[in-house]
Amino acid sequence: MSSESDWRPIFGHDEPYDDQIDGIDAAIETAERSGFLALEGACGTGKTMLALTAGISLVRDPDSPFERVFVLTSVKQQLKQFEKDLRTINANLPDDWRAVSAMTLVGKADVCPYNLAGSGGIDDRNVYERCEGLRDRTRGLVSEETTAGSLVADAKSQQVGLADSQRGATYLEAADEPTPYPKEMPEYGGTVEYCPFYAQYLDDLPEDGDPVEAVPFDPTDRGLIETDDLVRLAAGRGSCPHSVMGALLPHVEVLVGNYYHAFDPTTVESFTGELIDEETFVVCDEAHMLEPRVRELVGDGVSDRALSNAENELSRVIEPVAAVEEAGTEARYGSDAKQQATAIREALAETDVTLGELRDTRRFLAALVDRLDDRVTAHLDEERPRWRENLAELDDDELPLRDPETPATDELTRWAEQNGFDARIWTRAESVCAVTGRILDTIEEEDKRRAAPPVGRTLGRWYRADHTEFFREIELERTWDDIHPDGSWRRAYTATYRLHNCLPAGAIGDRLDAFGGGVLMSATLEPLDVFAEVTGLDHLESEAERPVRTRTYGLEFPAENRASFALAAPKFTYSNRGDTDEATPTRRAHARAIRQVATSPGNVLVGMPSYREAEWAASVLSAVDKPVLLDEATDDVATERLKREFFEGGPKVLVTSLRGTLTEGVDYRGDRLSAAIVCGVPIINTASPRIRAVRTAYDRAFGDGFEYALAVPAVRKARQAIGRVIRGTDERGVRVLCDERYAKESWDSVRDLLGEAEREEFNPVGTDMFDYALEQFWGE
Repeated sequence: MSSESDWRPIFGHDEPYDDQIDGIDAAIETAERSGFLALEGACGTGKTMLALTAGISLVRDPDSPFERVFVLTSVKQQLKQFEKDLRTINANLPDDWRAVSAMTLVGKADVCPYNLAGSGGIDDRNVYERCEGLRDRTRGLVSEETTAGSLVADAKSQQVGLADSQRGATYLEAADEPTPYPKEMPEYGGTVEYCPFYAQYLDDLPEDGDPVEAVPFDPTDRGLIETDDLVRLAAGRGSCPHSVMGALLPHVEVLVGNYYHAFDPTTVESFTGELIDEETFVVCDEAHMLEPRVRELVGDGVSDRALSNAENELSRVIEPVAAVEEAGTEARYGSDAKQQATAIREALAETDVTLGELRDTRRFLAALVDRLDDRVTAHLDEERPRWRENLAELDDDELPLRDPETPATDELTRWAEQNGFDARIWTRAESVCAVTGRILDTIEEEDKRRAAPPVGRTLGRWYRADHTEFFREIELERTWDDIHPDGSWRRAYTATYRLHNCLPAGAIGDRLDAFGGGVLMSATLEPLDVFAEVTGLDHLESEAERPVRTRTYGLEFPAENRASFALAAPKFTYSNRGDTDEATPTRRAHARAIRQVATSPGNVLVGMPSYREAEWAASVLSAVDKPVLLDEATDDVATERLKREFFEGGPKVLVTSLRGTLTEGVDYRGDRLSAAIVCGVPIINTASPRIRAVRTAYDRAFGDGFEYALAVPAVRKARQAIGRVIRGTDERGVRVLCDERYAKESWDSVRDLLGEAEREEFNPVGTDMFDYALEQFWGE
């Protein structure tokens, strides 16, 4: 069993906090028994350093089975914090220790030399399609026409004979590093494009042995390999950075990624699967987001556009064969059509898919598109009779395919059975569509992601998934596409057959069970017993006999530097507050509290349950002698611009929705924030069919669907927002939870859902005493 003397040289700072000592020891001892530590630690606990120290200590222990640490975080700010702490660890290791090797996982768009240089016909929109197509052609040339080394030499030879000044201008550069290749994509024989970076990687691969031998640099002595380092070191020597990153995965001690890298089935299958085993110590950061994020990743869906595109792809395989079967086709179409048909037949002969199955599946896809059109049209005719004249006014919508509160076979599956589309059609769709994609990749030279394979996978999963934990609906997402005629709902909507996993605990628990152990941590995990149930940890403990331990650490900073209030204002519920243009007693009480907090010295954050309520809150601040910034549901660029404006210059008030991105993962250190108020309990729309289905599933699994599926996540949102205020030892500030449900015990109270330390710290205060309490704190 490890002790502090074992991990202390790895810890990157002079002295650990008492909570860090306890947490590191608990994480190591639990992982040594193949278990997991669920840790809630307030800001200042040093959770990032705690988890890294525990994981690296196990990796460096010769008696431990752990070979790597895999960090997962859903927040970019936290990813940067892990990188920062890794640099700190390496900078303070004993002189005779080698640096801890580490790497952050990124996508192809971040490392493709052509994309970074804006060259070769590659950009952010097509980089994935182009990359796959170029790789396929490069592999094909190497296996059938030439060698990888020859392709590399041909690409380099395009620089030969140029004057030095010309050569410098034509070399492709990536991460400010010149590469050995021209800016334009080379072509083999003047006709077939290929990627020279990937060709070099293939040329470096050993025939038998570890792909790491193809890495053109030694990763063991570089510490943290940042994205620019990876591009510079790989592309500068002519090799593919993304392929090099893949080759390094099993050989780096610490990998930093996001939840996709462990829980998205496609990403795991194609990229990170070898990391998910008993030799990996996993760190799930911001683990309060684990359940909702994984629910999104393990759901599925297929849009009307994808169905139509897949139908078209099947037609492009079927029609050349059908055409040559007609008399006189060759005379009409020429010999090329016959050659294409022959190639398709030969490709089909190597599979278990028949031409008849291609036709049946195409007919099924066409029927699904027609059914979707009928269903959406009927819904809009009933709910919005004049919708064709008011397309611009349509909002997002949901069409449940069964009663959300009564598990049963959905209406689409029943309709399919009634129309002759039986189990064979559903389950064979995956194979039929996969074969279609492979054939098109062979006979068509364009670099394109095929629609058919994912459509087939979704249809197979739709049929196989049960009807208790999964909920099916038609999702209408507000978009705008002028390509469709006036009066068509497709002009205003993208419609998707959506398969929701209401209860992701099984998927989370199964994936965690594949790891050797680890830490799941956040500033807002309480109640920890609820967290253990909804993430499948309790199942691991009881069924797999893997220990699950818990730790909760409060704020380490001086208590006199903060004032924390649970303000007993009327419940900020829809039925109490009325519409935003109404001056109800509830709205008057919350408006007064918002203004009182907004007058605090320094920057103030106001968190509301929705963007509509945020707009109302901003409107009641007109008399406050500070600029008021309103966050709206816009893009990331606008949000970043608003954040910078808030941080710069004099004191301001920032009003936002608790569903936005400014209340989680944003660093309000120093004097960036001196007060925060959260109005109401931000429970999501309970009228949504999907939310009702989730609540029903949680009712059946845990007994209290409202608390587990709605109230607990809402309180965590509120706690995240008020947790932005105190971020350091010298910081002072006010934190306010404004709603009597935080302050009083009642049938719908959420006070018990706060952490134990928060229940002690957030003193209930009446609205009549709130002004005095604020003045007393700031006066002191």
